[in-house]
Amino acid sequence: MVEVEVLSKVYGTETATTASESDFHYEGTLADTGEVFDTTHEDNTIFSFELGKGSVIKAWEVAVKTMKVGEVAKIICKPEYAYGSAGSPPDIPPEATLVFEVELVACRPRKGSSLGSVSEERARLEELKKQRELAAAVKEEEKKKREEAKAAAAARLQAKLEAKKGQGKGKDNTNMMFGKILHNQQLATTFSRATATVTFNEGSLKVET
Repeated sequence: MVEVEVLSKVYGTETATTASESDFHYEGTLADTGEVFDTTHEDNTIFSFELGKGSVIKAWEVAVKTMKVGEVAKIICKPEYAYGSAGSPPDIPPEATLVFEVELVACRPRKGSSLGSVSEERARLEELKKQRELAAAVKEEEKKKREEAKAAAAARLQAKLEAKKGQGKGKDNTNMMFGKILHNQQLATTFSRATATVTFNEGSLKVET
C-alpha cells in the first residue's frame, strides 16, 4: 500500500510522465523510529530518474505519477512497495515501512527525445517559475491569515480580562456605598435613641427618650 499526502499544493498542470526525466528533492525516514536514512537536503543535490525504468522502489513509481511540478508530498510506503523482507542494509531493516517527503522540482524530456522548439522550452520554464511564485504567495497568505487570527484571539482574550477587572471594581464600589448607607442608618438610629426630651414642671424634672 502507498499513501500520498500533499503537503504543499500547486496550481499548475505539468506532471511527471514516462516520457520525461524528473528531478526531486527528498528525505527518507523509517516510520518506526523517525530516523533519517537518506536525504538530498544536506548537500542540496538533485535526485533524477525516469518513470517506468524500474530504477526506484514501486512506491515512487506509483506516487510520483500523481504529483505536479513544484508540489511537495509525503509518501508512506509499506514494505511490499519498498524493500520488502530483504531490506536495504545497513540503513533499512527488513519489513520496514518508509516515509518520504518529496518535492517534484522539474520534469524534462528524457535523453534522446526531441526537445521541441526553444520558445516552447522557454515557455515551459516560465510556467514553472510562475507556479513556484504562486505557491509561495499562497503559503505567505496562509501564514498571514494565521497570524491575524492569532492576534485577534489575543485581543479578544485581553478584552475579556479587562471586562472582568471592570466588573470587580464595580462590585467593590457598590459594596462601599452600601456600607456607607448602612453605617449612616446605624448612626441615625443611635442618635434617635439617644435623643431626650426634657420638660420642666412645677417642682419636677421629666426626661423622655
